Amino acid sequence: MSRTLIRGGLVITAADEVHADVLIEGGRIAALAAHDSDTAAGWTADTVIDATDRYVIPGGVDAHTHMEMPFGGTVAADTFETGTRAAAWGGTTTIVDFAIQQVGGTLRAGLDAWHAKADAKCAIDYGFHMIVADVNEPVLGEMDLLVEEGITSFKLFMAYPGVFYSDDGQILRAMQRAGGNGGLIMAHAENGIAIDVLVRQALAAGRTDPRYHGEVRHALLEAEATHRAIQLARVAGAPLYVVHVSAQQAVAELIAARDQGLPVFGETCPQYLFLSTDNLAEPGFEGSKYVCSTPLRPREHQAALWQGLRTDDLQVVSTDHCPFCFTGQKDIGRGDFSKIPNGLPGVENRMDLLHQAVLDGHLTRRRWIEIACATPARMFGLYPRKGTLAPGADADVVVYDPHAEQVLSAGSHHMNVDYNAYEGRRITGQAQTVLSRGVPVIQDRAYVGRAGHGQYVPRGTCQFLG
Repeated sequence: MSRTLIRGGLVITAADEVHADVLIEGGRIAALAAHDSDTAAGWTADTVIDATDRYVIPGGVDAHTHMEMPFGGTVAADTFETGTRAAAWGGTTTIVDFAIQQVGGTLRAGLDAWHAKADAKCAIDYGFHMIVADVNEPVLGEMDLLVEEGITSFKLFMAYPGVFYSDDGQILRAMQRAGGNGGLIMAHAENGIAIDVLVRQALAAGRTDPRYHGEVRHALLEAEATHRAIQLARVAGAPLYVVHVSAQQAVAELIAARDQGLPVFGETCPQYLFLSTDNLAEPGFEGSKYVCSTPLRPREHQAALWQGLRTDDLQVVSTDHCPFCFTGQKDIGRGDFSKIPNGLPGVENRMDLLHQAVLDGHLTRRRWIEIACATPARMFGLYPRKGTLAPGADADVVVYDPHAEQVLSAGSHHMNVDYNAYEGRRITGQAQTVLSRGVPVIQDRAYVGRAGHGQYVPRGTCQFLG
């Protein structure tokens, strides 16, 4: 059995920062010991990685991606192969993607379709959530079966009428079922019925540019839906996880619920922390690159999101990675913003942007690891196998150079999309070597991984619930 030793780095987890060596055996963390200890001095290994002046951190867990997702008459540009490879370049070693139930179809058929897309294609490990698009009695029964198999979270949409939308009665029934079977309901919280009225009114008035996408998806309609989702979860006696929170008014709803001790959780994404409606208003249809839902908000919303991350009223930063090329996909919506495919690329940039947030004073180093690795793993039943560096954990390890400088650009990224949402942004920090279950995927900034190394990981239930 091969052994790998990572020597000389600063090991950072959500709980600790310690100068320690890490011994890996059989794809798992075998032991950690202080650099200068007799224990570490006695270790031998087939491979020794020098992490002097580097951080040694758990691989990132991105709990919200959409590889190969059909949307708006096209399909997200990253396959499971290209998307997981890009994730690894950015220091992420596990994704949880969304399998989609078709209206009129079963959860099982949707799940099988996503297994077929991902099987033997992924460079890193992966799991699935289930999008429930058609709540009925047989589907509610299927939810129980999926929880038993390790698909323990179910996403419902309060947006997109005619596509994924569920009404309050359907959402309540799904929440009641989750309350009984241990599943976690994930809500896309926007009032889609009201938004559709505003979309029609804007287009009728000739307001067709990308920036109007943000204006019609009003922050108050995110806050209203967040409030409604929380109340429905209370009635159902179920926990709730609100995805891609972007508006300060929605954060306030989460704070109010959590102050009452309710099992309500929130996620935000790098685009809401680093981008704004200024990007949506970029001239010459450039704004279409930044069309996603929930939409980018005016810059003043960012302070509430950073504060929520510091106070643990927001627990997770995921990417909602759903890339569509500017040429040939985003431009479907020229002359009608409502036809622009919704989604941004970001799976490769999340860990680095959040490290920059540490340097900028928004987060501590341990909080960086907490929101990007440990908490998503706990939230979705993967911890301590994923999200930490401890004996017995999978050896998903990143040797991270906190001093490396880079400029984010479509010219150098590895996502299968023709633009970068953070084009030209200078940041400091970069993954140098990335191990997945002890096997190098990135080695000294070279890709040495392969499609099919990544394994499907069944998940336990949310570890923040009693």
